[in-house]
Amino acid sequence: MEPSLKFISKKFPHLDVRSSTQHLGPVHKDRGDIARALGPFYHTFLDILEFRDHVYELLNTIDANQCYFDININYDFTKGYLDLVVTYVSLVLLLARTEDRRLLIGLYHCAHEMSHGTSDPSFARLGQMVLEYDHPLKKLPEEFAPHTKAVTSALLSLHFLFARRNQSAEQWRSDQLLSLLSTAGTMLSPASSDTMACEYLSLEVMERWILLGFLVCPGALTSSPQCLDLWRLALQGSLYVTLLRDEAVQVHKVTEELLGGLKG
Repeated sequence: MEPSLKFISKKFPHLDVRSSTQHLGPVHKDRGDIARALGPFYHTFLDILEFRDHVYELLNTIDANQCYFDININYDFTKGYLDLVVTYVSLVLLLARTEDRRLLIGLYHCAHEMSHGTSDPSFARLGQMVLEYDHPLKKLPEEFAPHTKAVTSALLSLHFLFARRNQSAEQWRSDQLLSLLSTAGTMLSPASSDTMACEYLSLEVMERWILLGFLVCPGALTSSPQCLDLWRLALQGSLYVTLLRDEAVQVHKVTEELLGGLKG
């Protein structure tokens, strides 16, 4: 089986099953078991492909309608947009981390064609997607280039809110928020906001939006001082950002790789 696996990895995604029978003999012998075992993995990759298609369509529709994003004005809409962008970025980074993804997809494709006499109609697009995301930090800015304005405006609307919520202990002391000598009545004053929902936004969520959001539009960091200030402030928060469960991205390392690959 090992020679067959090496052949599939080498030829992926251009796998001509019918003319490669001498290399795929063990796969043909166990094609039924292989298809059953790898089916759930293959269809999970298909779900990612379908999700990407829907994200593309939605982002293009938003741009075509010139939607306005401001967390302080249209909270739910802006939050949903930033959640969509960050979820997509997280999914792409997780896909790029999946070991043997080419082998899983290619092996299922061969077993499927041997069993049914024809390849899965989505295999060509799926194989191309996997190749494109071998270098996600290069592909993501290319994908979001037409949407940079919308993503940047949504992130910039966090500037005042994030800066106010992310103050240092020294700043709290100077504002007498931690002082035992300040007037007792003012210490218990509730926070007031035109958009109360913003007060319930966790610092972790905003930090994740900012750090992963600027991965798809790094050009904004050089064109807007406000974007650069917001990004720098978020980088001071933590070393890792959670993608899913125990999967996390090392923010400073990824940022260094991204900026190192930019021209100019």
